[in-house]
Amino acid sequence: MPDGSPQLKPRTLRDAQSLAEAGLIPPEAQAGLARLSATYAIAVSPAVQALIDPADPADPIARQYIPDAAELVTLPQERSDPTSDAPFTPVKGVVHRYPDRALLKPLLACPVYCRFCFRREVVGPDGGLLTAAELEAALDWFAGSPQVREAILTGGDPLMLSPRRLRHVVQRLSAMPHIDIIRLHSRVPVAAPERITPALAEALETEKALFLCVHANHAREFAAPARAALRRLAGAGVGLLGQSVLLRGVNDSPEALEALFRAMLAARVKPYYLHQLDRAPGTARFEVPIEEGRRILRTLRGRLTGLAWPTYVLDLPGGAGKAPLGPDFATAEGLDWMVEGPLDGLAHRHPASGA
Repeated sequence: MPDGSPQLKPRTLRDAQSLAEAGLIPPEAQAGLARLSATYAIAVSPAVQALIDPADPADPIARQYIPDAAELVTLPQERSDPTSDAPFTPVKGVVHRYPDRALLKPLLACPVYCRFCFRREVVGPDGGLLTAAELEAALDWFAGSPQVREAILTGGDPLMLSPRRLRHVVQRLSAMPHIDIIRLHSRVPVAAPERITPALAEALETEKALFLCVHANHAREFAAPARAALRRLAGAGVGLLGQSVLLRGVNDSPEALEALFRAMLAARVKPYYLHQLDRAPGTARFEVPIEEGRRILRTLRGRLTGLAWPTYVLDLPGGAGKAPLGPDFATAEGLDWMVEGPLDGLAHRHPASGA
């Protein structure tokens, strides 16, 4: 029976002391992580806390969100802006690298802060929220850029906006004749599923094609609350895509990736991108070599439905774009092609046309 003591509402953990009190870091780690929090934001939401096994020192959920002193070590190949947002920012809140699409970053706050985030030096709880005037200037840029066919809301996390503000952005973009697609990238459905309210789902209503790209890296992130949130979005007509990052200690095995992609599909989410780690400062402990990533994916071809197959990509520095990394199953041999069978592992000759 209840003991009569007040029940504390779960809260987002935002500092080393609260992480220690929750049993997610050892007490002796507090001092070092307090210094870390002065550089990189910390946030572990209640939904994420519920997924962590504190008894497992290698827990793949904890590894994504619990800070580590290694983050203060920056290697020579790591960059503060690995995707080169800054040189391609025509107005505040907009990044335009590709001819037919552009990013809109209405805020820089997230429900959680991933320890491998490529924008980790700029995101944080202060929010980086565009003012009303700045947001309108960003939207005016989209309205005056007829070559842009797709608007991609990112940040930060666009689903941290209020339903009112989110509805305004969606409606403004939807009214632009040249915008065919609106895409949002978000951690919210798995990290803060309680935010996917009927009001928020309604705010996404549009006659344009609208897709939500859900960021998740481990099958356990698709717990019951996340699946319910995704059902609500799917019921509102939102197309669901999935993006993941290949991460050491999280999903760097055929079994972990297979479970992740199957969990996505079961939640009506089509795997879209598997990202090679962006080399942001202090993220080296997460990196999986490209050849290892290609090998892991190769083992999944043929044992997973094609619906579960994402494009494995590297976002090249300098704004050169996302390059597919394979794996490849075909090699040229003269005018013919030798193609490896995913099921039998044998090389099959595909003769040149007319041969």
